[in-house]
Amino acid sequence: MAPNSAATRPKDELDLADQLGHELVRFMRLITKAKSQVSKQGPDGIERAAYAILFCLIHEGPQRTSKLAEFLHSEISTISRQSSALVQHGLVERQADPEDGRACLLAPTAEGLRVFDENRKQRNVWLADVLGDWTQEDRETLNELFGRLNTGIENNFPDMTDSAPADSVHSKGA
Repeated sequence: MAPNSAATRPKDELDLADQLGHELVRFMRLITKAKSQVSKQGPDGIERAAYAILFCLIHEGPQRTSKLAEFLHSEISTISRQSSALVQHGLVERQADPEDGRACLLAPTAEGLRVFDENRKQRNVWLADVLGDWTQEDRETLNELFGRLNTGIENNFPDMTDSAPADSVHSKGA
């Protein structure tokens, strides 16, 4: 793979990347707005951000608080506070870590799985409404391309140790 330098990329490739960057920023703003419309707390009084913990536990399995903080790019104190609320509401339970009896793992409860599934169904209905006038082929293509984009991002995180000039790091109109 070529070095991440504007000098090694064709202008038309960089122009398309700039358009994509603009659309991604727009997408993130719209998702943030949609999340705020749902409110900061769900109907059960749990912070919406805490559901990210539940998502992680369901998809990755029981985890230590430190691993959740790393996975969610958050502070341990924040994860601790949010997971305590999930435990109080019966959505997550603490279990002894089989590798280290002094530590505990957080794991979803049956109620946590039910609440997660309910939230997921609501999200799916909303997304189906958003894509309601798209063809089946377009929806399938979007899923395929979005998956490829996510994989590309996962495999190519920016190298912030590079000594690139400041003006090439910041794109205009990001």
